[in-house]
Amino acid sequence: MLQNWLFKKIDNGSLIIFRIFFGILISLESFGAILTGWVRRTFIDPTFTFSFIGLEWLQPLPGNGMYLYFVVMGILGIFIAIGFKYRWSIVLFTLLWSAVYFMQKTAYNNHYYLLILITFLMCFLPAQRYASVDSKLDPSLRSNSMPAYVQWIIIFQLFIVYTYAALAKLYGDWLDLSIIEILLKGKESYPLIGSFLQLPWVHTIVGVMGIIFDLLIVPALLWKPSRNWAFGFAIFFHLFNSIVFQIGIFPYLALAFIVFFYPPEVIKKRFLRKKQLYTGNEFQIPSYKNWLLLGCGIYFAFQLVLPVRHFLIEDDVLWTEEGHRMSWRMMLRGRSGVVQFIIKNKVTGEKSIVPHQLYLTPQQLEKVSCYPDFTWQFAQYLEKEYAAKGQQISVFAKSKVSINGRPLVPFIDPGVDLAAEEWDHFGHHKWILPSPYQKKKNR
Repeated sequence: MLQNWLFKKIDNGSLIIFRIFFGILISLESFGAILTGWVRRTFIDPTFTFSFIGLEWLQPLPGNGMYLYFVVMGILGIFIAIGFKYRWSIVLFTLLWSAVYFMQKTAYNNHYYLLILITFLMCFLPAQRYASVDSKLDPSLRSNSMPAYVQWIIIFQLFIVYTYAALAKLYGDWLDLSIIEILLKGKESYPLIGSFLQLPWVHTIVGVMGIIFDLLIVPALLWKPSRNWAFGFAIFFHLFNSIVFQIGIFPYLALAFIVFFYPPEVIKKRFLRKKQLYTGNEFQIPSYKNWLLLGCGIYFAFQLVLPVRHFLIEDDVLWTEEGHRMSWRMMLRGRSGVVQFIIKNKVTGEKSIVPHQLYLTPQQLEKVSCYPDFTWQFAQYLEKEYAAKGQQISVFAKSKVSINGRPLVPFIDPGVDLAAEEWDHFGHHKWILPSPYQKKKNR
């Protein structure tokens, strides 16, 4: 029966090792964000931040407060790795990281969203039951087993991420390698490998293997005959991404997940030599079984539906960006644009061009120029700023966008007062002009 398969006890070595790797990685991510200047560029320098629409109340701490914020997250990562006050540490880190993610979009990354999902799941998993400070202080916590569903929750989450990432690549600009060429063109200055990355046959390999890897890596790791080959290729694939695309901890986090695919005796031999291997064959159906199944059902239904919501929205997601975020559409497009904001005094009728360099950092301007939600949010910001000065204004945007190296084309209807428009999270906005690529239907 399914419930016996899910609630069968298995060795917990994989979860313990993952907790240690995970804690170290999120600690490095937090401290690294300070040392690389990411916190300063994203939270300290800007006059204001572009939060997720509807969550404008989430704002960075004033002054240098965000440095302390990330220090706290780094310390929590260490606590998670050593299993000290694990439950409190992982819950608090999840809340703090989620707030970081939702209070800014300028540095949006799909991997940051994955980190929210994994930390959320880890809040409910018994990852402190061995090789932890908690289990040493309270021996009653100590255990060498866990329910099988713990392992399968992580594996299924990974399967969703990789599968949707593979399917999203099945569109024109990936299949004809044009987006690969654009992505690697920016790496031409890299020492040693820069010129190598410009070779057409390299683009072909990157394009083909990007789809094959995402589509097959989870099944290949689950199948014993292909597991070691898949692991070896995963090392190469993720190290390549780390070096070429410099995407933070994600490649190493992805490698850490592989511990869930190997049998317990391998984990014990490689990492936990002193741990007693669980060899029982017990089933333990908890009293909260129905709540657990309901919660997992709702969670994974959401994970399956959210990435395909763009199919229910008019026009092409490649053009409109509506339904793009949180859908595992990774490294699929390059956007650039130009925009001019014009404000009109509703009383005098006087028009003027907004000197947006007074409000926006260069990184923010890049987003405002070609992402419709950024354009709309900046118009809303301007309306509030002028209202605070006693002026009632309309805000119009003249915008042109280039996608994947195509010529600049008009993007926003210049006759629409964006300050007067409402935002629809799940619908199409008519002030985004129709896609000139609509015939391709590149979703």
